[in-house]
Amino acid sequence: MNERKLPRREREKIRQRQDMLAAALALFSEKGYHNVSMQEIAEKAEFAVGTLYKFFKSKEDLYKALISEQADRFHAALSEALTAEGGPVERLRGYVRAKGKIYMDNAACIRLYFAEHRGASFNIKAGLDSEIRERCELALRRLEAVFAEGMASGLFRKTAEPYHLALALDSLCNAFLFHWLEERHSYPESPDIILNIFFHGLMESDRGENFFAPATESETP
Repeated sequence: MNERKLPRREREKIRQRQDMLAAALALFSEKGYHNVSMQEIAEKAEFAVGTLYKFFKSKEDLYKALISEQADRFHAALSEALTAEGGPVERLRGYVRAKGKIYMDNAACIRLYFAEHRGASFNIKAGLDSEIRERCELALRRLEAVFAEGMASGLFRKTAEPYHLALALDSLCNAFLFHWLEERHSYPESPDIILNIFFHGLMESDRGENFFAPATESETP
């Protein structure tokens, strides 16, 4: 819904809620989830603690809202890339670009989630794990549909199940992004760097064909 069409009071509530979430993210990132109180969050956001509790019933509720909204933005960006106009290859390029951009634009929240995930309470993890897995699966299914379309049109060879290809490409992107989060390696500026690894592999064509050829009876142990 377009916020401009909402009544002024509703727009103000949305702004206040976002200010509270931004303050919580800053404090959680600096001190860790378990070392921050609702009072500190309220003070940083410049609200009375009672006002904060009107929006979030507890710190767990606030944390879950913060991570869930981030997951929603992830899902929306990836879905937009995978359903955009253009052929399968261009949509795969869009997916690789979108995934990199949203990680980089929201690195603080992503680092927070990975840092706190193991230490979060069972109730937090149970709810978030289920929600995030559901969103990830939806993105994988859309990615699967792109590979299936490419196979149906004859653009891609049927070397594996479309879902397995979706999982493989997503995992390859994640590997680059986790290294980027740890400041060990940059995420490729061009999506074709990842796609070329994925589509062409490492071996020269003639060597690759020989290497993966079925074994003859004399070669079989």
